[in-house]
Amino acid sequence: MEFYIAAIAALAVVIFVHEMGHFLVAKWCDVEVLTFSMGFGPTLFSRKIGDTTYRLAAIPFGGYVRMAGQDDSDDPEAENPERGFSAKSLSQRVAIVAAGPAVNMIFAFAVFAFVFLVYGLPELSDTSRVGGVVADKPAQAAGLVAGDLITGIDGRPVGRWMELVEAVRGSDGKEMAFTLRAEDGAERTVAIKPELMPERDYLGEQIGEAWLIGIEPATEYVPVGAFTAVSMAGTRTYYLTAAIFETLWRLAQGRVSARDLGGPIMIAQEAGRQAAIGLERLLLFIGLISVNLGVINILPIPVLDGGHLLFFSFEAIRGKPLSIRVREMALQAGVLLLMALMVLVIYNDIARNISG
Repeated sequence: MEFYIAAIAALAVVIFVHEMGHFLVAKWCDVEVLTFSMGFGPTLFSRKIGDTTYRLAAIPFGGYVRMAGQDDSDDPEAENPERGFSAKSLSQRVAIVAAGPAVNMIFAFAVFAFVFLVYGLPELSDTSRVGGVVADKPAQAAGLVAGDLITGIDGRPVGRWMELVEAVRGSDGKEMAFTLRAEDGAERTVAIKPELMPERDYLGEQIGEAWLIGIEPATEYVPVGAFTAVSMAGTRTYYLTAAIFETLWRLAQGRVSARDLGGPIMIAQEAGRQAAIGLERLLLFIGLISVNLGVINILPIPVLDGGHLLFFSFEAIRGKPLSIRVREMALQAGVLLLMALMVLVIYNDIARNISG
């Protein structure tokens, strides 16, 4: 149950923040907002306050803000024509559309700053303590769990992470005896046979192969002051944004496989895994998802916010909007592209779970 609560919370928060960005700026520009919906599908709850119907739907993987007077949709005209979306100036329409991705970035920055200030700055530990265990790999099969401290390998003492890595990489796949100390102090020895696995860089591109057992280093939180917390939050937001763009570029080049893309199932699973480790890890994951949502939505694909901003760019150059016919064709192509992408990531999620 906690797994599902964490997964839904992680998705719902970043979607709510995104749509709230559109909503608040639309209200500030005096646009008549017809619907603020969290989720799609059957309505679980709705209430109309003023001009707007606030709606909670059954499928939590999305949301939308519906405004009157969007001339490229079937939305009705505003009761007061001056309050329709299309009646607003180009700069106001740009602000409304860009607000969603922008608020996602601001929200991620705020989450990172909060975590760094309250919990400290996360740094990889140089000790040989296990921070995470990769599913269906030799370490998990041998019973290793997060928190185990590896104190020796084949009778040789181990105290630093790189000592552990070098010993496993140099094993040539031979079975090794790992001496472990659990968090409660209990000691045990287990036999693990390293497996030749793809070695990837920080963006997931394969750079070779190495003998591995499927463990991750532990994370330590170093206390920092408010200035450092805010500064590092900005740095993390920037580098995550740059990393996503770099990943998309490598994907287009074929250097990163489309089979590695994940969808809502993988996000839900990862949210549950991070929540099990600790609240601070879940918050950092929510910040990461918020950055992802902001970047993806700014891409110049019709249907997404970036597609609408692209239309506005043409409008600024031409001095008038693109024809409704052109926009409709572009939006249809965008819908097909997003549907194909959704099918791909859900297929990847299912295949990943079936294959283990």
